[in-house]
Amino acid sequence: MDVVQTSAVNFYENVSAKEVEDFYHNMLKTAGEKHPMLGLNSKLVKEDGKLVEKVWKSGGMYGSAIDRVIENLQKAIPYAENPQQAKALQLLIDYYKSGDLKTFDAFCIAWVQDTAGTVDLINGFTEVYHDPKGFKGDWEAMVEYNDPDATEKMAIVSKNAQYFEDNSPIMAEHKKASVKGVSYRVINVAMEGGDAAPSTPIGVNLPNSDWIREDYGSKSISLNNIEDAYGKAGGALATAEFANDPEEVERAKKYSEACGKMHTALHEVIGHASGKLNPNIAAPHVTLKVYASTLEEARADLVALYYMPDPKLVEWKLMPDGEAYKAEYDSYIRNGLFQQYRRIQPGDDLEEDHMRNRQVVAAWVFDKGKADNVISKEVRNGKTYFNINDYAKARELFGQLLREIQRIKSEGDFNAAHDLVEGYGVKVDPEAVKEVRARYASLPTKAYSGFVQPKLIAVKDAQGNITDVKVETETDFVQQMLRYGKEYNFLPVKN
Repeated sequence: MDVVQTSAVNFYENVSAKEVEDFYHNMLKTAGEKHPMLGLNSKLVKEDGKLVEKVWKSGGMYGSAIDRVIENLQKAIPYAENPQQAKALQLLIDYYKSGDLKTFDAFCIAWVQDTAGTVDLINGFTEVYHDPKGFKGDWEAMVEYNDPDATEKMAIVSKNAQYFEDNSPIMAEHKKASVKGVSYRVINVAMEGGDAAPSTPIGVNLPNSDWIREDYGSKSISLNNIEDAYGKAGGALATAEFANDPEEVERAKKYSEACGKMHTALHEVIGHASGKLNPNIAAPHVTLKVYASTLEEARADLVALYYMPDPKLVEWKLMPDGEAYKAEYDSYIRNGLFQQYRRIQPGDDLEEDHMRNRQVVAAWVFDKGKADNVISKEVRNGKTYFNINDYAKARELFGQLLREIQRIKSEGDFNAAHDLVEGYGVKVDPEAVKEVRARYASLPTKAYSGFVQPKLIAVKDAQGNITDVKVETETDFVQQMLRYGKEYNFLPVKN
């Protein structure tokens, strides 16, 4: 099918998938080697038979809302913690005013180089997961502050980025000779908006541009207060329901918190920052098309899974002992092959990139390990369970798949990407979905979690200067959404 014309997103109007590809591929021919992420901040429409980009900027599409973003960024500059942070904020303002993606790249470079501040932000048209062609970014925003103790403990991951790159199972020609500027922080989120709320990530690695990552590095964060909240929201009951045996349940109780945070760190800091493209190979969203995001998430997950058992993590006091990683392997296989089906209906295919990614990894390892009974599927009293019989062999298979996915990305091998994702990541047994949903029906854990934001109220003196910020807790999600609709409705509504 035409993935643009059948998509629910509104990034395109009256255009086909082929027209989208041709439009941006023609732009790429003259864009130069280190070009911006073309199409990131625009809607592509056909007017009078011609393709036109409606750029999201001040004075352009969504301009009335973007003007309010600019207004508040301008208010933030006097409070910047250092000149580099102020420079980044000004470049972000310039980008919103002009819509120029080269200015957005300049902002990304300045933002990556700001590592001294306590407070930081993510702001812009960023993640391309929802675009079936991988060009258009959703708007998202976070304001966050550093957790110094947790950051100091986990900083050893980014400090040893070269160790992970050098010892990766990927092909030598796909390794970076020098991993640059990978900064990592454990942060607490103060406020989120756009695509980051109310359903939020637990980790972020930006910028998305591969050439900026290679030349200037990247920033990775783990959202500590979000991870902690998820951990307290009923996950233990689901583990007890779906784990194969009491030993697996006990491992989860003992190690799941440490494993979850370690997986996030390795996924974001090492996974997304690792590997390189072959010379003259275009960006993955161009070469791998609709499969690029799925395989990028799979690649980052595989880096985490491969390194979880590494003795260095115990030596560096990042993992409690050499058995802890097994809890993460248990959880990943359970979720990828079964538990995540709670989010779909019987008869549905998997469409979301992270869900596809997890099934690709879990199903491929399950399939390739059949001869050695690496993972077994067991049915008892009408309930399905999965059991890892050989953890060492599972790690070896994770490494093999990581090597292949990195090759696919580095070489831009679309056919291999198609075969891997369509072969392992899309189709789901409807009976399995029915079983998972039935077993979840009696649990308090829901398919997705959302967050009610704190209400931050400025306290001002007689002259109107902000002297403090009062935090009020709102507990009614629906009422908060209705309040947001009244207070932050900056876009004209068409009848």
